[in-house]
Amino acid sequence: MAERIPTPDPQPETRPDAAVVRDALGVGVAVGLSGFAFGVTSAGAGLTLLQTCALSLLVFTGASQFALVGALAAGGNPLTAAAGAFFLGVRNAFYGLRLSQVLRLPRAVRPAAAHWVIDETAVVALAQPDRRSARLGFTVTGLTLYVLWNLTTLLGALGAAALGDPAAWGLDAAGPAVFLALLAPMLRGTAERAVAGAAVVIALVCHPLLPAGVPVLMAALAAPVVLAVRGRRAPGADGDTAEGTAEDGAAGTESRRESEEAR
Repeated sequence: MAERIPTPDPQPETRPDAAVVRDALGVGVAVGLSGFAFGVTSAGAGLTLLQTCALSLLVFTGASQFALVGALAAGGNPLTAAAGAFFLGVRNAFYGLRLSQVLRLPRAVRPAAAHWVIDETAVVALAQPDRRSARLGFTVTGLTLYVLWNLTTLLGALGAAALGDPAAWGLDAAGPAVFLALLAPMLRGTAERAVAGAAVVIALVCHPLLPAGVPVLMAALAAPVVLAVRGRRAPGADGDTAEGTAEDGAAGTESRRESEEAR
């Protein structure tokens, strides 16, 4: 018998560090500059410079920050505004579950790294082919975004005082515009678009009826509603498909019998 020569295991695909850093810097710089809009929006909502900067330093999740100051600017209750921001931030916990498996960071650095678990760092890290590249992308994106976001928040809050009323410059629309820009890339599938559309309808219906900030909480009901509807349709759709397949198979069998009889 010929001796079998063991073949080496295929090496995992890797990316050059320069490519990973380039992508991470691109995401970090592009999103980090939008902290200026948050600083202006927060100052326009009546928050002090210290409060505005503390939000970016300690919360560090743009969607939740914009939701909080937006609800406060509309006259909402602080507790209701904080609840809406909290529910938007919960999604980061699910990112953390996946990233913990991909990055496998030492226990000593996990608490600090958890503060950087947001949309952008998760996207860059999960797009990498190996653990080393994922760690590099996560670190560079998180560091770049954290520094720029806080710096531009400070500049935006300081600049808002010099600009005067943000509404006079149209800057009151900066918050919603940035929020939509962050949200749009997530609406890739039919389910995500359905949830977003249902959430808009619920918020618009509740807006004139409920206090400011509450419509955002009510809009969260769109997700379970859409999932429930899809769950009910799935069995019917599967049944229809199975029935159609059975009918097609029966028709094919009958056709073959007729062909044999003709011979």
